[in-house]
Amino acid sequence: MSKQPNPASGPHTPSIAELQDALEVSEQRAAAVVETAVNAIIIIDENCLIETANSATERLFGYKREEIIGKNISMLMPEPYRARHDSYVGNYLRSGVKRIIGIGREVVGQRKDGSVFPIDLSVGEALLPSGRRIFTGIIRDLTERKALEDKLLHISEDEQARIGQDIHDDLCQQLAAIGCLAKVAQKNLIKSGCPEAASLEEIVKLVSKANTRARETARGLMPVVIDSGGLMKALEELADNTARAYEIKCDFRYDNPVQVNDNKTSVQLFRIAQEAVSNAVKHSQARRVDVHLARQSGNIVLIVRDDGVGIPDKPAKGTGMGLLTMNHRAQMMGGTIHVSPRPTGGTQVTCSVPAPAKNP
Repeated sequence: MSKQPNPASGPHTPSIAELQDALEVSEQRAAAVVETAVNAIIIIDENCLIETANSATERLFGYKREEIIGKNISMLMPEPYRARHDSYVGNYLRSGVKRIIGIGREVVGQRKDGSVFPIDLSVGEALLPSGRRIFTGIIRDLTERKALEDKLLHISEDEQARIGQDIHDDLCQQLAAIGCLAKVAQKNLIKSGCPEAASLEEIVKLVSKANTRARETARGLMPVVIDSGGLMKALEELADNTARAYEIKCDFRYDNPVQVNDNKTSVQLFRIAQEAVSNAVKHSQARRVDVHLARQSGNIVLIVRDDGVGIPDKPAKGTGMGLLTMNHRAQMMGGTIHVSPRPTGGTQVTCSVPAPAKNP
């Protein structure tokens, strides 16, 4: 006769061996999850030394695990981030102020072969029972996504250029022809003493004004061309056209001439200035806008200031795409965009990008 369990004996208390087996299974499960993850996962200690890396890390950066374990995580970063990384971690450990922990951020990594590529980095922090602190980084390669975004942006640029060319070559020519015919008709009416000549004179003025606006629109849609004046000329025309179209004060200035010998960089900087000026006029109700171009410490710095109502705390629904587009354009050039309120009122948009190498 089998012995029945005694309910009064209470729940089963696992033995030390059972606990060790359960712990081992849990550790194996966690290791399998990390190892089979699609994204690179790296664990570092407080001294920024790599403790663990999965197979995806090897594929992404081109190193074998034994080449990076025990090494500083900064070896996977290009300069100037490599030299600064340890100080960032040290500042956090001293101050407790989180700048990237718990927040996904787009940064750049460097492979074993020296190539630099865009990545999405998410960093988490854990305090172990022993009191030791570790940091876990999850890294996703953004190369293909950035290439697609770049392609889409260039398709948009090409389409804008085509529309601008059509406006210039077709619509503007037709408006000019209509204006000439209207002038001839006006002169004939004046000779015959017809009172309708005054009305036709007003039509001639409106057609001429429409032709001017169409040419300005075409110029704004077409990319900057280096051999026709380059970025500085384009920004000067942008300021003049904005002042004339919106009847506000809009000036372009520079401390010293800034020549940008790369047409792609010129186009992107012009588009950023164009978007910032448009935001200042349409959304901030600015009455004065200043566009400033300078070369500082190896960077090209574009600043657009206005005296409008400033940045709203809660942007209206549907707004914000302009800021995202400007930020993406700056990232394409390896630069940054900073939008901040001005102490005297209004907004300042600062774009800083590395200056392209000069042509020999």
